[in-house]
Amino acid sequence: MDGTVLVADDDRTIRTVLTQAFTRAGCKVHATSSLVTLMRWVEEGKGDLVISDVIMPDGNGLEQLPKIALARPGLPVIVISAQNNIMTAIQAAEADAYDYLPKPFDLPDLMKRAARALEVKPRAAAISQNDEHSDDLPLVGCTAAMQTLYRLVARVMNTPLSVLVTGESGTGKSLIARAIHDFSDRRSMPFVTATANDLNGMDGQQLLLSRAKGGSLVFDEVGDFSMETQSRIVRMMDALGDSAPRIIATSRTDLVIAMEEGRVREDLYYRLAGVTVVVPPLRDRVDDIPLLAQHFLSRSEREGAPVRRFASSAIDIVRAYTWPGNVRQLENVVRRLVVTSTHEDIHRPEVEQVLGSQPAIEPLQTGSSDKLSGSVAQHLKRYFDLHGGALPPIGLYQRILREVEAPLIEIALDATSGNQAKCAELLGINRNTLRKKITDLDIHVTRRRKLM
Repeated sequence: MDGTVLVADDDRTIRTVLTQAFTRAGCKVHATSSLVTLMRWVEEGKGDLVISDVIMPDGNGLEQLPKIALARPGLPVIVISAQNNIMTAIQAAEADAYDYLPKPFDLPDLMKRAARALEVKPRAAAISQNDEHSDDLPLVGCTAAMQTLYRLVARVMNTPLSVLVTGESGTGKSLIARAIHDFSDRRSMPFVTATANDLNGMDGQQLLLSRAKGGSLVFDEVGDFSMETQSRIVRMMDALGDSAPRIIATSRTDLVIAMEEGRVREDLYYRLAGVTVVVPPLRDRVDDIPLLAQHFLSRSEREGAPVRRFASSAIDIVRAYTWPGNVRQLENVVRRLVVTSTHEDIHRPEVEQVLGSQPAIEPLQTGSSDKLSGSVAQHLKRYFDLHGGALPPIGLYQRILREVEAPLIEIALDATSGNQAKCAELLGINRNTLRKKITDLDIHVTRRRKLM
């Protein structure tokens, strides 16, 4: 066991026992009978784990948990208390304590829990917006929406409940699924992302479960699975045993609406939605955009790219953009700016030039108007308003056409089962024109045979 443990308890015997036990285990220990002293240590950056009593001479240990979380996000706190009733446990959970043990506690049990907390500590720090080295998990954000997301992930990661992660494309649903696994007590076990083909055949389900063992089994974009594949997932989940993997599913579509439209099985939805984690779109956490942009600049620099930084006028327009592709789109734009910028400071014209080839508006959704033009007008007005009186990047006309053209062709291809001749006829355009647009818009075409 490695790390520094801060112990706060007014019982000298408990302080002595814990100091000796953690010292023998290889940890450094600071022990006190004062919450004031404990908070000073925390604010000074000392400690990798806090073990605190509830009733102390100078206050209530539970009341310090929000202050500890504010001063040191991710610092685990184990609450110990002689008030061994359910309300104390509930209050500890509501205050985001890492764990709770009633007194008298079993010392070996406490040591095991502390060891787990110290193991999680460096990983939990990676989810904080202050960690510049969270390269694999850019879950960066200080907004209320992201802090709520962090807390929910912390609460569900060690439960056996299935998790449904929803959000728009590019928001980081797969990263959340991975974080739930990597920060949990299953992190040493397999993390398997399943495809529809993995469920085919007589032994498909069993082979998939044997690959995942007791780890995590992820169904990515489950809303796109066929009804037959969905039924196989239901049968598999109904047959799960005690050593089954944790089931996680992601979806960019609203599965409740898909269920009402008959595209998603009800029994599958209710099995997957043990806990629903909603990843907010970037436009709903605007204050995180500068943090994310800086994060991607720092990552590029560590990868050997030139040092770059955003001028204030440049970051203003980055912040004002709607980012329909969310965090993934922002990362791609920042990486492109790092390469194309000729000076250390990235200025507004350079950002406008790069954004000129990017989608301008959010994906179209059904609005209050019965006509498509009404929905387009609403989104365009909001897009202009977000620029605070300044004009959007040049090239707006082509960006808007591209934003509407891509989903139109994708839906038409889907309706014609990927038959490009029929799709071209349906759209009223030349087949060669359709092929060029498919290439230019990077549209994936899948031919499928309709089953009678």
